[in-house]
Amino acid sequence: MERAKVVILCGGKGTRSYPFTEYFPKVMMPVNGTPILVHLMRIYAAQGFRDFVLAGGHRIEMLYDYFSGRFSEWNVNIVDTGADADTGDRIYRCGEFVGERFFATYGDGLGDLDLHRLLETHERSGALATLTTVPLRSQYGLVVFDGGGKVERFEEKPLINDYWINAGFFVFERDALSQWRGHNLEQDVLPEFARNGRLFVNRHTGFWKSMDTSKDQQELEKLCVGDAAPWERPPAAKGA
Repeated sequence: MERAKVVILCGGKGTRSYPFTEYFPKVMMPVNGTPILVHLMRIYAAQGFRDFVLAGGHRIEMLYDYFSGRFSEWNVNIVDTGADADTGDRIYRCGEFVGERFFATYGDGLGDLDLHRLLETHERSGALATLTTVPLRSQYGLVVFDGGGKVERFEEKPLINDYWINAGFFVFERDALSQWRGHNLEQDVLPEFARNGRLFVNRHTGFWKSMDTSKDQQELEKLCVGDAAPWERPPAAKGA
């Protein structure tokens, strides 16, 4: 099979990142001076996947301008999927630019995934679609105390065991597009695949973080200080 192409959702308005996203697509928000989109693309490129389909919309002209003359080692195809299109519609509208099996992901999440393992998990399952899940992390720190009310310790934003969330990093069969129902990926498309028994998961316990707000951006910036950021390390070095 040909090398899988990578569809990245780049067209949302990112209202939680206002006012930056009034002028730029959310995926162009910088992390350590580089758009988060480029950090994401480097995750794929480092593992041999260099054919990208950017599903643009809001402020798409910024994508055209930024990628013009850059990254000659990558094949970057920017597709105008509509300024107001929903997530499911954006992927569907990229269907003519992908092969028999393709990656897809949100444009605002970084992780140290082994992408070849993701593909293998998908292939073994016989699924139309596979999504990557990560353990839910509390957005709050916990206070741990004994039966008498004495505080024993604090736990800063711990993982909540046995609860898993959708981290994106999908694999789809092209045949999935013929069974695409609805407009929103999370509310319509994926639940329909699940009801038909054609959606499986790839569990990832390594690093993953999305950038939903300016606070998330600042936290990702801090991770770039010193050694390589956690999403830049080769999968073999992490044991994820």
